[in-house]
Amino acid sequence: MRRRDLFALGTLAVAGAAASSAAASGPTGSEPTPNASLNIAGVGLPIIAEGRIRNYVFVTVRLTLGTGQTPETLRAKEPYFRDALVRQAHRTPFVLAGDWTRVDSAAISDWLMRAAPSIAGPGSISAAEVALQTPRRRTGVRQG
Repeated sequence: MRRRDLFALGTLAVAGAAASSAAASGPTGSEPTPNASLNIAGVGLPIIAEGRIRNYVFVTVRLTLGTGQTPETLRAKEPYFRDALVRQAHRTPFVLAGDWTRVDSAAISDWLMRAAPSIAGPGSISAAEVALQTPRRRTGVRQG
């Protein structure tokens, strides 16, 4: 046998052993499967204070899908969620008092849960949360 065939055979044996151990430790039929989720990443929300835009915070929002929903069906609705969130943030900013580097994640989650039935249909979203916040500017902004 050639050396390259030996290496390929050894790699296949290791991969087969790993696959069989992963299948053996896989989920059992009695465990409930968690609902799927859809991430909406990179939404830039303004921080408006005293009538001026002071900063932008880029957020990633995780939407937990309702029963019977798949990420593929709601992925087509992602631009509508993104547009509605940005419009609402300009109308009524999700600002924390005295902090221009973060947004009020509880207010965003509450608003998304109120807006989700009109965007994607009733029962399509069971939970919403802000998974990540990244401010555009971290220095030179007023704290407290």
